[in-house]
Amino acid sequence: MTGLTALVAGATGLVGGECLRRLLSEPRYTKVIAVTRRELEAARHRKLEQLVVDFDRLDAVAERLRAHHVFCALGTTIAKAGSQARFRLVDHDYPLRLAAITRDRGSRHFSIVSALGASRSSPFFYSRVKGEVEAVLTAMDWPSLAILRPSVIAGERGESRPLERLGERLLRLAPASWRPVAAGDIAAAMVAVALQEPPGVTVIESRDIAAAGRGPAGRPAPR
Repeated sequence: MTGLTALVAGATGLVGGECLRRLLSEPRYTKVIAVTRRELEAARHRKLEQLVVDFDRLDAVAERLRAHHVFCALGTTIAKAGSQARFRLVDHDYPLRLAAITRDRGSRHFSIVSALGASRSSPFFYSRVKGEVEAVLTAMDWPSLAILRPSVIAGERGESRPLERLGERLLRLAPASWRPVAAGDIAAAMVAVALQEPPGVTVIESRDIAAAGRGPAGRPAPR
């Protein structure tokens, strides 16, 4: 596949920023739309189109949200959001609205960063919200849908998240399923899987993300 357009939401974040860099350097993508809440600090790039939006008003820019592949790295923490309601808005409502708009406009592949343990039946609010998002995306019947479920995400963040830093250190010696996953590995997996456009739903668990980023030989089969 060549001449592709990619759309990435959350490019000012850790995983989204890594994803954006890979998309801009991948020759099969000739246009990359970055949908963000604030202007990107990175230098301009000939392939990059920045779309600064209020995610509460995505419908106002719906006609500009056209891409072959969509990468969603939107996310926050309950502590940063300030409430469960605000967290749900960012991690549930915004990704699903983005998915609905782009699906209606012909996007072929949607990739999202979920979380280890995501389940609609989880007793934990965070995991339950992630599981609800996965369920709705699956029901949209995407031609190709990739769900990545990392454990703690490792990397240099723009803001301080001391609890995540502590968790990252504690989990380095944990079983493979629980070890921290580098943001760059998550982004690499998202791009590698998108370029294959596997039909149906592909769920990539935390322990398999690094291998998925190395291409089809290391990627789990679609579910």
